[in-house]
Amino acid sequence: MASVVFAMLLYLILDVFVHGYVLGWDVASIHTTLYGNVETFEEPILIDSLLLQVHIDLFMGIFSLLILTAIWIRFCVEKQVLTWVLHAVLLSALLAPICLILAYLSSAFFLYAWLATYCLWHALALFIIVMIFRKFRSP
Repeated sequence: MASVVFAMLLYLILDVFVHGYVLGWDVASIHTTLYGNVETFEEPILIDSLLLQVHIDLFMGIFSLLILTAIWIRFCVEKQVLTWVLHAVLLSALLAPICLILAYLSSAFFLYAWLATYCLWHALALFIIVMIFRKFRSP
């Protein structure tokens, strides 16, 4: 199980790099990727490329989180913390791709919502990984 959790840790780290490469590393470059830039003659990302990225995000995010949460539920004894963290991480992982699509189709407000939910689900997933590794170490 430790190797599976380590693979999920690598997935989370590499997922950030993929999104940084595809969309951009800061808000201005993400904005340019989604909406284009008239002054520099940059075209926005094609909707089919964005939908492919969202499809991959939904599948891999839910797949990896279900594996992580199943392992964490098996090891966790603090039920109150478990419930809140599990709800938050799964909801934020579902809302992040939806907010990215809404940002592309409607307004930049959803761009900030995507950034918040994307960072939240990655941070909570890293928290779950740390808690699982702590359970592996303790008897």
